[in-house]
Amino acid sequence: MLIKSQLIAEISQKLPHLPEKDIALAINTLVEQMSEILKQGGRIEIRGFGSFSLHYRPPRRAHNPKTGEKLMTEPKYAVHFKPGKELRERINSSRHIAIKDKLEDMKDDDET
Repeated sequence: MLIKSQLIAEISQKLPHLPEKDIALAINTLVEQMSEILKQGGRIEIRGFGSFSLHYRPPRRAHNPKTGEKLMTEPKYAVHFKPGKELRERINSSRHIAIKDKLEDMKDDDET
C-alpha cells in the first residue's frame, strides 16, 4: 500500500530540485480536480494508466446481520477504475514469475 505522504516523499527523492511543499500542492490539486470531475458525473482517462468513472448502484433488498431486520439500501454511485492496457501489461509481466511459481507449488501440493 502506498499512502499520499509516501508518494510525495518518493517523488521528492526522484526530483530533489523541487521543494516537497510544491510536490504536495501539485498532488493535492490533482486529487481535488479528479474528485470534482467525478462529483459532476464526469469521466477521467489517463492514457497508459486507466480510467475512472461512476457506476450507479440501485437500491436493493438487504438485511441487518445482527438483528435480521429487512431493509432497502440507498441508491448510490461508486467510483470504478478500469486499468489501461499498458498498466495491465506492466503488472502482468512483473507478476509472471510469481504466478508461475504458484502454479508449480499447486502442482506439487496435488502430487503429495
